[in-house]
Amino acid sequence: MSIAIAVHGGAGTVPAEHMAYAPAGCREATLAGWRILQAGGSALDAVEAAVRVLEDDPHFNAGRGSSLTTEGNVEMDAGMMEGQSLNVGAVAGVELIRHPISLARKVLESPHVLLVSKGAQRFALEHGMELCRMEDLVTEYQYNRLQKWLQTPPEQRRKVAKDPEGKHGTVGAVARDQTGKLAAATSTGGIQNQYPGRVGDSPLVGCGFYADENAAISCTGYGEDFTRLLIAKRAADFVERGASAQAAAESAIAFLKSRAAGTGGLIIVDQWGQIGFAWNTHHLSRGYMCEGMEEPVVGVE
Repeated sequence: MSIAIAVHGGAGTVPAEHMAYAPAGCREATLAGWRILQAGGSALDAVEAAVRVLEDDPHFNAGRGSSLTTEGNVEMDAGMMEGQSLNVGAVAGVELIRHPISLARKVLESPHVLLVSKGAQRFALEHGMELCRMEDLVTEYQYNRLQKWLQTPPEQRRKVAKDPEGKHGTVGAVARDQTGKLAAATSTGGIQNQYPGRVGDSPLVGCGFYADENAAISCTGYGEDFTRLLIAKRAADFVERGASAQAAAESAIAFLKSRAAGTGGLIIVDQWGQIGFAWNTHHLSRGYMCEGMEEPVVGVE
């Protein structure tokens, strides 16, 4: 059966200094998942491996390279889902975890669905994960963004936070394995200068990620609107009603645009291994690979 994988590194306006790195990061992540699929590995293993690569890349807002809260902390969210079993694992507001997606995988394999903050951190330690240092997650780029924001007059800060051209920091992957199973994974460092404790769509099933027997979806965008409108689940429902992966992706983003002011994008793979992408921002960092391809296709336009 056809195998396929797609990844994204976030929607918005990719900073000029990151433009050269985004395609390379998406290519590496795509290949990491593809090798697992080619070897007969599961879709869950593939999307976890792909997202871990992006979490390690300081040019993406997840894991290392995460945004900072207004208090200068890193609070990360992640979620993943396997379509056949509908098993879900997610974490929110976690600190000092190098790979939040792997922590979400451990939650998926437990009786829980969503763990947050200190409870998620305790769960990580109980399951053999080591804590990292704050400096392992904070980049000079993100530190400088916070300092610039702190120097912004209070009356202008809300405008900066709602800037539709800002980069929506989320990474994700979707895959179909040789057995036909689908999986989705999403990980984020949040939004720039977010309020402490704020949680977006990324760890919320049906909002920032979703997978069933029809499709697997990972979203990136203004999380509040993706949450209100259940964008990931809507995309899967479009496939269930007969839409192709590409048509479903476009329909979900069109719905987002018609019902809310938020911006973003998504990636999708359907039960036949077809890939779809859609976004209403300047850029969507992405890559994909399907049966018969020798190299990934990557882009940031």
